[in-house]
Amino acid sequence: MRRALLLGSLLLSFSATAAEAPKSSAAKEAPKSYVLKAARLFDAKTGRLVTPGVVVVQGGKVAAVGQGASVPAGARVVELGDATLLPGFMDAHTHLTGEPGDDWRQDVIDDLQRTIPEQTLESLPKVRATLMAGFTTVRNLGAPDFIDVGLRNSIRRGTVVGPRILAATVGLGSTGGHCDGGNSFRKGTFVEESTRGVADGPEALRAKVRENLKFGADLIKVCATGGVLSLNSDVDSPQLTQAELDAIVDEAHARKRKVAAHAHGAEGAKRAIRAGVDSIEHGSMLDDEALDLMTRKGTWYVPTAMAFQGVKERADQGKMPEENIRKVRAVDEARKQALRKAIAKGVRIAFGTDAGVFAHGRNAGEFALMVEAGLPAAEALRAATVNAAELLGVSATLGTLEPGKLADVVAVPGNPLQDIRKTEAVFFVMKEGVIHRHDTATVAPNAAR
Repeated sequence: MRRALLLGSLLLSFSATAAEAPKSSAAKEAPKSYVLKAARLFDAKTGRLVTPGVVVVQGGKVAAVGQGASVPAGARVVELGDATLLPGFMDAHTHLTGEPGDDWRQDVIDDLQRTIPEQTLESLPKVRATLMAGFTTVRNLGAPDFIDVGLRNSIRRGTVVGPRILAATVGLGSTGGHCDGGNSFRKGTFVEESTRGVADGPEALRAKVRENLKFGADLIKVCATGGVLSLNSDVDSPQLTQAELDAIVDEAHARKRKVAAHAHGAEGAKRAIRAGVDSIEHGSMLDDEALDLMTRKGTWYVPTAMAFQGVKERADQGKMPEENIRKVRAVDEARKQALRKAIAKGVRIAFGTDAGVFAHGRNAGEFALMVEAGLPAAEALRAATVNAAELLGVSATLGTLEPGKLADVVAVPGNPLQDIRKTEAVFFVMKEGVIHRHDTATVAPNAAR
């Protein structure tokens, strides 16, 4: 009882300290009201452009949209010119704590030698680059030592500049599987904590779900098949039984948390879909049966085309182990066909890149790859806005520019429906009413208009 009372007192003390902590300078200096003006606005709900584009922002939220919107007294007008306003982009698959270097062997050494504080501090430029690229919300699907939870909390407090994060912490998987970080090292190399997400059997994996949630996970990431970038496992091999996946999904859903399944091979993906996972990540070898099952169950597909492009670039430069190069070459054409089929069959698609296997800040390259695969430009934009918001469970506050929603707004030059690569030239970023990027034009006091 004394211990419980002491813990309660400490928690109250910490809460009071956190409440009194100063916000970031950007948050303190942000005006209460803005009027954002551009030539056009993308209505993510309908997939159409509205002209001209006008968004009124007050108190960190969208107050009004459209040419006839009432302008609050004292609001500051931001003239963005021949540009398009869009909801802040969302990336449903990132790894903010990692990024490849020029020498994969040195990367391995660095991972083994760098302390948790070092890894955390080195993540700060990555989260900032992501935000500056226009991605105001991300789902981080795997990070060691709860670093993504710490980043999420610090960004939420305003002490770190970055996107809103939904954190999965460490991915769950079987012994020797893709989520087993020790699967290519000599036995005894790692202490138990290094393979914290690894378990075998339904009840053991159910306990892992509970552990992740206990320490702050917003959702659960599970590795249902092998992967391209792991060693000692075939990319298409199923790595969890149906009973194991059933237990993971049942436990997560019982706690009102979603489940994202890394799955390349069709059999492992089908097990995950039958278990009720909310999204299939990568899906490079999905067959017709898997895609039809996804359509019937409403399972989201997060194709991460940029991951394959980024990995292929490194493979072409010889910057990866030979086994990984072999695997990426083996799945490259299959994953293109899987995405085309998914589009044709009407599978629900959400935007995700796997940023971290390539440099953070390049996330928007996914748009063009989706369009090349046959997705209309408007649907590609919806995949990163209204669709991603639904997958992430944040539709009530994000995903569209509507009154009452959080003021996450980005601007790109020109018309992205005519040239989808305009999304790679974001020059204005606002998150919850705070301007984090504004490369051109000036912010002027509101004049009588």
